Amino acid sequence: MGKRVAVVGTGYVGLTTALSLAYIGHRVVALDLDEAKVQALKQGNPPFFEPHLPEMLFLVRDRLAFTTRYEEAIPGAEVVFIAVGTPPAPDGGPDLTQVQEAARGIGQNLGEGFTVVVNKSTVPVGSGNYVEALVRRAFQEAHGGEADGRFAVASNPEFLREGQALYDSLYPDRIVVGAEDRRALEVLRELYEPILEQSFPAPPFLPRPERMEAVPFLTTGLASAELIKYGANAFLALKISFINELARLADRVGADIREVARGIGLDHRIGPRFLQAGLGWGGSCFPKDTAALLAMGREYGLSLPILEAAREVNFGQRDLIADKLLAELKTLKGKTIALLGLAFKPHTDDLRESPALALADLLLKRGAFVRAHDPVALPRARREVALPLEYAETPEEALRRADAVVLATDWPEYRTWPWERLRGLLRVPLVVDGRNFLDGKALAAMGYRYVGVGIPALGILSKVEV
Repeated sequence: MGKRVAVVGTGYVGLTTALSLAYIGHRVVALDLDEAKVQALKQGNPPFFEPHLPEMLFLVRDRLAFTTRYEEAIPGAEVVFIAVGTPPAPDGGPDLTQVQEAARGIGQNLGEGFTVVVNKSTVPVGSGNYVEALVRRAFQEAHGGEADGRFAVASNPEFLREGQALYDSLYPDRIVVGAEDRRALEVLRELYEPILEQSFPAPPFLPRPERMEAVPFLTTGLASAELIKYGANAFLALKISFINELARLADRVGADIREVARGIGLDHRIGPRFLQAGLGWGGSCFPKDTAALLAMGREYGLSLPILEAAREVNFGQRDLIADKLLAELKTLKGKTIALLGLAFKPHTDDLRESPALALADLLLKRGAFVRAHDPVALPRARREVALPLEYAETPEEALRRADAVVLATDWPEYRTWPWERLRGLLRVPLVVDGRNFLDGKALAAMGYRYVGVGIPALGILSKVEV
């Protein structure tokens, strides 16, 4: 039998959580204080780009409601998820303002039965106890009595990849739940049972992976669950930074980092994923979570030098790409650079901590003009990006009279552009591939100079005017 669920927050995590839980049979109310966002969602229009959100909104329309009022979402809920933003604070740690507001709203509106309050936002270790205290205090202020036995707090970190968020919700590698209350653990096991057993019918647009088996359900203490989320993201960030550091050495010694990564990744102890050298990581998780771990370490008197080095390597990748351009063009002043990709990764319009935008800012500071293209993120960029970029809607607009092309986001569309025809539009047929994504041999055969990251350059560049 389905449970009554409330989700506070309708961002990437909150909306995906609400949709997936509604899809497997629960009745869900999603709460957001943004009236415009709620009205759009009621009409089936998600406020950001993520594959299959509109289709899923349509499928679960009878089991998912949206509201801006805590009193409409919380009192009847057996499980309440906190899935609000925790943006970076000036000290590198997360800003918990939205978590605090959510905890107060939940405490003021707790129902009569037992409620599990689940922290799905990425928060520092110890936040579960903090949320419990906030909920308890808000309940006391609103009702004048104690909330003993009325609720328990759990941590249920998310491991979603933007661009594949619904897929990762329905077909996760594991579900982690941290709680000190056994009732809370049992309620959440029941909540996730269709996913744990993979007993739900797969959506037509998200087929179940072959050989998908039962999903592990890991129960831990609150602090362990909170640290698992940070540790997982930090480890992936470390892996990318390591291959990028190795790519710099490959550039010097004439090795091909793609071959090196393939050889390393075939070791089953390491695996092939997150070994793609390039412009580095960005987005709403890796930069924020690594900074938060460092801030947490400082709070407890610990330095985390490996993590510090990973961040240094990552942010240095922008300079590496700019230096490769400079080596080819001799100067960046007055040059027009066609920048392919603005989102921090493909299949999303999320621009937060985008390596492409960091590179654009660097190129502008070095005197270049930047003309940007992205198959999805241009509308959002026009609204949110303060940099003086020129925007291009088509391949022809992007490349016309450009002095170089830089691929910053590995959108599949860029592989299928008519590169042979486009070559004649460029002032200089130079491609710097910040993701080692394009077919360099094919481009060189068409007359391009192709430069990647940690791989041998191909083609000969015709004389460049300085």
